[in-house]
Amino acid sequence: MNLKALFRTLARSIAAVCFSALLPLPAVAQQSPYPVKPIHMVVPFGAGSVTDTLARIIATRLSEAWGQPVVVDNRAGADGNIGTGYVAAAERDGYTLLFGAASTNAINASLHTNLKFDPQRDFVPVVNVASVPNVLVVPPSVPARSVKELLALLHKQQYSYASGGAGGSQHLSAELFKSMSKTDILHVPYKGGAPALTDLLAGRVQMMFCNLPLCLPHIRSGKLIALGVTSARKSPLLPNVPTISESGLPGYVVEGWFGMFAPAGVPKQVVSRINAEVVRILKDPKTREQLLAQGAEPVGDSPEAFAVFVGKEHDRWAAVIRNAGITVN
Repeated sequence: MNLKALFRTLARSIAAVCFSALLPLPAVAQQSPYPVKPIHMVVPFGAGSVTDTLARIIATRLSEAWGQPVVVDNRAGADGNIGTGYVAAAERDGYTLLFGAASTNAINASLHTNLKFDPQRDFVPVVNVASVPNVLVVPPSVPARSVKELLALLHKQQYSYASGGAGGSQHLSAELFKSMSKTDILHVPYKGGAPALTDLLAGRVQMMFCNLPLCLPHIRSGKLIALGVTSARKSPLLPNVPTISESGLPGYVVEGWFGMFAPAGVPKQVVSRINAEVVRILKDPKTREQLLAQGAEPVGDSPEAFAVFVGKEHDRWAAVIRNAGITVN
């Protein structure tokens, strides 16, 4: 081959390489495996809360499965809106996630008119992790040992009920109970479930729709009487306590739920990856045992099913809030 021919061959080879570099890479080559760095899981409530406890169980198992740290970051305040808003404004890469609850992603939008984000528009539901019922409890001084007996008392006199704050699941559970039973019960809100429970134990209020994990030790010790759970089925932790629906108020069902959300715009394959891993974890006997010990029933569903569920919860509680005239200053 003469020199001129050699140059022509080299020129064609270089041109081919340059052209191929301009072509788009196959989709698999373009996508980095997820996760390749630590994940930031924001909990919009304080350390030790039910949300925080459940989030840490899932975060630990995800860290074990992926070999990447899943760091729980508590950003409490404003009924969960501070942490939720932080995630709404985060990068859409799947490395900042929200471990939210019914209040943050289905209820608060109807209570707070000045939110700088939209829980429906600005988040992608990833997976419903678990449901946790409330339990209707009274101190032993209240002469009722069933929902029917309590309703009979409420139709004769006014009682007061404690909650961990306006607009929370304890408050709304009671408002739905009031509406369905046509009773008048005075709401006494506290700054958290713990101080509400303290006054209930002291008999300064007569009843409370308490988060099951919070009240369970006092139910077992006899300091509180459990009249009924708010869920559709009995709790494995309180097998002898009926549901409120079957023991005096048919059709009454309230289930607190906790799930994972990503900022809107996170790639679908990342959402699917997280969902698949969490669903696998929730089927593991070790995880199920940990959750059930907290009074939480593992769920695990598809992102699409969770999105439909969250939408229905939003509409349901918006109606309860509107009909009860509940406002949060």
